[in-house]
Amino acid sequence: MTDSLSDLPNRRALHAEIQSYSAKKEEIAVALVDLDGFKMVNDLYGHAVGDKLIRECAVILEEVCGEETKPFRLGGDEFALCMSGPLCGTILEGVCRNLLERLVHPIPIDDRRIAVGASVGLSRSSGTDGLVSSELLRRADVSMYVSKRGGKMRCTWYKPDFDRNLEALRDLDSEMRTALLNEEFKVHYQPLVDAQSGKVVAVESLIRWNRPDGKPIGPNVFIPVAEESGLINAIGLFVLRQSCTDAMDWNGIKLSVNISAAQLRNPEFPIQLGQILEETGFEPERLELEITETCLVLDPVVAERSLDVIRGFGVNVVLDDFGTGYASIGFLRQFRFQKLKLDRSLVVDSADDESSRAMMLSSISMAQALKMGVTAEGVETEAQADLVRAAGCDQIQGWLYFKAMPKEEIAQHLSALEPLPINEIHDLQRNAS
Repeated sequence: MTDSLSDLPNRRALHAEIQSYSAKKEEIAVALVDLDGFKMVNDLYGHAVGDKLIRECAVILEEVCGEETKPFRLGGDEFALCMSGPLCGTILEGVCRNLLERLVHPIPIDDRRIAVGASVGLSRSSGTDGLVSSELLRRADVSMYVSKRGGKMRCTWYKPDFDRNLEALRDLDSEMRTALLNEEFKVHYQPLVDAQSGKVVAVESLIRWNRPDGKPIGPNVFIPVAEESGLINAIGLFVLRQSCTDAMDWNGIKLSVNISAAQLRNPEFPIQLGQILEETGFEPERLELEITETCLVLDPVVAERSLDVIRGFGVNVVLDDFGTGYASIGFLRQFRFQKLKLDRSLVVDSADDESSRAMMLSSISMAQALKMGVTAEGVETEAQADLVRAAGCDQIQGWLYFKAMPKEEIAQHLSALEPLPINEIHDLQRNAS
């Protein structure tokens, strides 16, 4: 019962090992180890390099395990560790932390140095509680996903709350599927204005969800669940199609739609985008897709391929939340964004903090040097608007001008594109709210 690639014992061997410990009524501890970033290695360098990385990780596992802990390969990029006896949980956690420390350093493969991390979930049995091997592994698996959601490169012990939280997430996922069928999701739009004239030049589509009982559920709650369950693709296509349909007659202004990392990783997304543009008749040159740095870092090869196709349609690509990550000039040049959106935190902090202001000014200068437009989002005060306007931002978005509103209300604000005095914009906003 040996895995042919790594020469480690396989999943069947692990179950047999746990069953033998259970038969002796011994305390058992199990760790499930999932490599972070392994898919990216396969995409960038090919499966031959990925196989070599698996073998090197197996060697590292054997080294950190020593004689007391046994390593196993379960398949793909999943490994497991198992041991029994008094204090086995404490010892196994120490082994796992040693493993994470080893994986901080890149692993040499041929002429490359490949960085890969790991997320670890741990579970234990007293040996007399009747837990079978499949349940121990299930608990370790649940804990491993908690480690991934918590930021990766960490160890997490199983807690009963994890199952209750998982059940709540499953319930929310089921509710979202019903909501999608029953058209409970709605799209609202927040206008962006020209920094100099105050004229509305674009709108950003934002999804809203009110349950049948009237209770609103924020996107910060349901979007992460949708991304994890895979429902984000269906929800994202709904927002894109609805937005293109609604914006068809909005006087030629730009339409910005947010695209999640999961959508961009889907190789079918560019095809689906093309179909929506064809079905709705929406002009590709009016569409801006907003993506975050995370979308690109997670899977840069697939992202770049998709973006090349998307740009081929004539669609613009915008880097959202700029100032919260680590995007370099090389990164910006590689992906050829048409526009940067400065994150709200950068705008707010710039009013009172010199270092934040310097960062904002340098970001704008860099964008201008790369022929990119710049939008400041989250602007709520006149002082912030004056600051970003003087700094050279092209567009401003925020509650100072408009909140997000349904399509029925936004029509009155988009019926004319003549420049509006700031006081008139504020009057319109107060009337809409």
